[in-house]
Amino acid sequence: MKSSKGFTLIELLIVMSVIAILIGIALPSFRGMQNEARKTKAQGDTRAIRTAIETYYMDHGQYPVETNYQSVLVANVPQVMSNLLYDPFGATTTAQYVYSLSTHNPSTSQYYIVYSVGAAGNGSATVSNAGVITSSNDAIYSSNGH
Repeated sequence: MKSSKGFTLIELLIVMSVIAILIGIALPSFRGMQNEARKTKAQGDTRAIRTAIETYYMDHGQYPVETNYQSVLVANVPQVMSNLLYDPFGATTTAQYVYSLSTHNPSTSQYYIVYSVGAAGNGSATVSNAGVITSSNDAIYSSNGH
């Protein structure tokens, strides 16, 4: 009787099938963890930007303009942010968080909102002149409104 030292084709196929099933079970949970990590990052970033905006307001008596607001915060003296922060759910890797004032005029606006578009990529949020926040879909935001 001759003894074989290798695996048979059936044994290899069974092992590969078991590995494929385990990967199929594990992959969705990894994706879920990635989305949770992105959500946590967005929450932390929007709070950090809110703190930087409040510091800027204390120094200048008004909120930064809506366009290039992060560049203004990074270039501010004293510096209130060390680098630009990017939305992990943005359409591109350089998509910044959205910043909006209640009146679009930094010298008269009392409220602002900073938000991420969220996992679906289409979230939005606004803040009214009364400070009321309205958000849609899964926007992740931070604001001085209520």
